[in-house]
Amino acid sequence: MRIVKELLFDSSTKHGRRFDLFIQFLIIVSIINFSIQTIPNLSKNQKWILNGIELFSVIIFSLEYIFRVIFSSNRIKFIFSFFGLIDLIAVLPFYLSIGIDLRSVRAFRLFRLFRLFKLLKYNNAISNLRKAFVDVKSELIIFSVATVFLLYFSAVGIYYFENKVQPEAFSSIFHSMWWSVATLTTVGYGDIYPITIGGKMFSSLVVFLGLGLVAVPTGLIASSFSKAFKDDSNK
Repeated sequence: MRIVKELLFDSSTKHGRRFDLFIQFLIIVSIINFSIQTIPNLSKNQKWILNGIELFSVIIFSLEYIFRVIFSSNRIKFIFSFFGLIDLIAVLPFYLSIGIDLRSVRAFRLFRLFRLFKLLKYNNAISNLRKAFVDVKSELIIFSVATVFLLYFSAVGIYYFENKVQPEAFSSIFHSMWWSVATLTTVGYGDIYPITIGGKMFSSLVVFLGLGLVAVPTGLIASSFSKAFKDDSNK
């Protein structure tokens, strides 16, 4: 029991560090394996090897999750914690897809990419990253609410300007939401765009607002990152 706790929760020991490195290595291998599986015309032997690697990875990740739940001082807290949910999501799609060939279920296998988030718990620099987000959490929440409001406002505005002349592209406020997302994020795919004078003027305003949408949270997070890493270097 002591050895298991050391492996899972104490990365300062030799065994704990080795276990952390093994899990990190296995995460990377499983992600590469996931990518290779998308290559067309793989032979049966190649598929068998790739499936074997996937099965081995899932078994290890499953055992890690089970033991972390068993040996956690607060099991409920761990299960519903960020990393607890990530550990579960990383293996759950595999079990959901066993013996089922339905596309709707197999699509859940994409959640295997959540294994990348497992790397976050094994990197000291990530703790600074997490601290940076926590420091500006309240500002980001306020800004997120404002962003949702702005997206809706933009969708409503462009709908009333363009609906009559482009009823197929801007058939409803919900359809106009896609334009709002592409414009406010300054991506501008160009698949739908305004053609009326009012719509163009409104779009110009939305584009300028979109610049702030990207710049403000970027500045907040960058400043918080700088402070977090500076504090860490002074320890």
